[in-house]
Order: sequence, then C-alpha cells, then structure tokens
Amino acid sequence: MAQEIELKFIVESDSVDALKNHLHQLSGEHHEPVQLLNIYYETQDFWLRRHDMGLRIRGVDGRYEMTMKIAGRVVGGLHQRPEYNIDISQPQLELARFPTEVWPEGELPATLADDVQPLFSTDFWREKWLVTEGNSRIEIALDRGEVKAGEFQESICELELELLEGHADDVLKLARKLVTQSGLRQGSLSKAARGYHLAQGNAPRTLKPTQILLVAPKSSVEQGFEAALELALSQWQYHEELWVRGMKAAKADVLAAIALVRHSLTLFGGIVPRKASTQLRDLLTQTETLMASDVSADTAVYSSQTATAKLALTEFLVTRGWRSFLDAKAQGKIDDSFKRFADTHLSRHAAELKTLFGQPLGDQYADQLIRLARNVDSMLLLSGAYDGAAARAWLENWQGLQHAIKTRQRIEIEHFRNEAISQEPFWLHSGKR
Repeated sequence: MAQEIELKFIVESDSVDALKNHLHQLSGEHHEPVQLLNIYYETQDFWLRRHDMGLRIRGVDGRYEMTMKIAGRVVGGLHQRPEYNIDISQPQLELARFPTEVWPEGELPATLADDVQPLFSTDFWREKWLVTEGNSRIEIALDRGEVKAGEFQESICELELELLEGHADDVLKLARKLVTQSGLRQGSLSKAARGYHLAQGNAPRTLKPTQILLVAPKSSVEQGFEAALELALSQWQYHEELWVRGMKAAKADVLAAIALVRHSLTLFGGIVPRKASTQLRDLLTQTETLMASDVSADTAVYSSQTATAKLALTEFLVTRGWRSFLDAKAQGKIDDSFKRFADTHLSRHAAELKTLFGQPLGDQYADQLIRLARNVDSMLLLSGAYDGAAARAWLENWQGLQHAIKTRQRIEIEHFRNEAISQEPFWLHSGKR
C-alpha cells in the first residue's frame, strides 16, 4: 500500500506549449511522452463507487498494473488517499491478490470478481519531469488524451504533481511557483470522476445550492472550521467547472462560494485571528475583483490570480495554517465542542435576523440583502448538528424571504417575513432543554 498525495490542475489547451517551456527550465529529469491505456471497472449497482473505491488496469509498453484506490481526503485539487498497485502479466483482474485490508468487511466479497465489468477508459500520453523541491522528490506529469464511456468522450489536458518521497508541503511549494503563469486551474474532478459521469449518461451538470454543513458527532470547533472552508472550496470548484463549460449563470455561484470562504473566516474570527488569514483574504479580493469585471470564464478561471488564491486556500486547509497564530486561550476554544459553539452563534444570528426583519421595511428590504445572506450562510454552516428536516424548514423561510426580496415580490416578502420571525428555534438555547 502507498499513500498517494498528488495535486491536480486542468491545463488550458492554448497554454500547453508555454507550460512545457516553463517545466523544461526546472532542474530535473525529463521523460518523453508514453501512452497509457486505462480500463476502469465497476459493478452494475456501483458497489465500488458507493464504498469510495476505484479499480483500474493500466497498460504501458506491454506491461500491466492493477490498482485499487480507497477512501481518502480531497481538498481542492489535492488528493490524499491510499492506493494498492499490483503488477499483472496480462490485462485481467486478479482481485484475490489485493490484501484483505482493502475490502470494507475485511475480505473479498464472494461475487465481486464476477460482478465487475469495464465501465469506461482513458487513453492519454504522459510526459514527465522528476524534480526536487525542498527535501522532496516530486513527479510532474502532463497528461493529454481522452476519457471515453460508450458514445461519450471528453478531452484530457491535465497536470499532476505527485509526491514520490518527502512532504506534502513541498508539493504545495512547487505548485506556488507554477501558478505564477496563467493557464492552470486547480481541479477536483479526477479522470475517474469524469469517466463515471460520462458512463451514467453525461447528464447536464446543474447549479448546486449550498446545503447545510454536516459535521461528525462530537466534532471540535476546529473540525467545524475546516469543514466550513472545505464546503466553500468545493462549491467554488464545482461552479467554476460549470462556468468554464459555458454556463454563465454559474459565475454568480462562484462569487457566492468565495464569499462563503470569507464568511467562514469571519464566523470563526473570535477564535482564529484575522492575521492568520491576511494573505488569503488579500488573494480572494484580487480574484473577486477580476471575476466581477467583464471577463470571459476562461480568462478568469485560468488566471494566475485565481489559481494562486485557490492554492492558498488549499494550503491553509492542508497545513492548518491558523494553528501557529493561536495562543493558549484560543487553542482551548478551538478544541471545544462545535455543537456548543453552534448553539451560541445560532442564537446570535437568529436574534439579528429578528431585529432586522421584526417589522415591515416598506421599500427598504433590498438594503438588508447582504446582511440577510450573511446570516443565512451562518445558519447553513452551523445547523448540521441538529435534525436535518427541522433545520431545513427553519432555513427555507429565510431563504424564501431572500428570494422574494431579490425578485421584488411584495406579497411573498411579507408572507415569508411573518413565517420566518415566528419560528421556534430548533437548537439548544437559553431557557430550552
């Protein structure tokens, strides 16, 4: 078993030559392109996908390798997950050769070998550079080709930085040097994720409203903070993908996701000091300014400003860049219960909403949209410890009010305002057991 740590970028096709010239200037070992053929396997009921497992056979120069990747962590485009690689003599699965620790129940399911079938394939040429960064050995791979599933296919033009030996911090350090030039977009969609989407009919991707953030029971404040930032980053990347694929409406959701990053930093700002995120917030401002201008999706998302900002957020999360700024008191608070933190802040935001909208505002509702959006975001980030149905119902009235104000529906505004301010809290608050 190896721990795969790699950072993925989508490369703008027009920028490939400039990127290659840049990579050739790095001091390292260059390998000419070789063709990689990959077949990905799955059961009819997607058993592997449901268990966050990926199974493939790769062929290169007449040699074959069987690989199983299992559940790990993906932050932005940084993938950290265990993988098992086994050399095989021919392109046929030999599932019994995987160690028992691969399987969810500790043993190979009895019918799995008969149930798995080829689902999709990737065919691409890989050009590599092996470089040293800090105390680490890193492989830079430029992949160009196609992913295919039945009648559907998509082009592949990606750059992957894989840690061969050393520390993940050095991968991020090398990436910072590469994103100083335009043409790179940190992408969270792996080749496998794209293949699965094609194999399931290539349905149009749709806008995805931010949902209530779910956190594990007994999570700490720090775990809640990390989860909030990861949610915001995933929303950013998801809608950026839609925007660059031609969905103009997704631009607003990209900006909303960046705003959610900012709001997460503010929400936990009583514990994590502003100086911990000064550089990150400055980079977010530069990105927001660029995206708010009249630029194309490609210009915005493949810019060095956007790539640097997203990479800074990824690094902030992966390295927990706030920890060195915490004193003993703040450390105690961030180790405390996230649910207790949520209870306190849910009450505060509910009180602010009732103060803002306790009385009809006539023609002044639009003036409160920004504050309403900020409080709704807070509720989304804080409500995950409670019954989902109750939390969603409570939030839907405030979101309904938000939509009615945006669309200037006067009757609907007053309906949702009355419903929203009359709701009982669903969380533990003063006087409620």
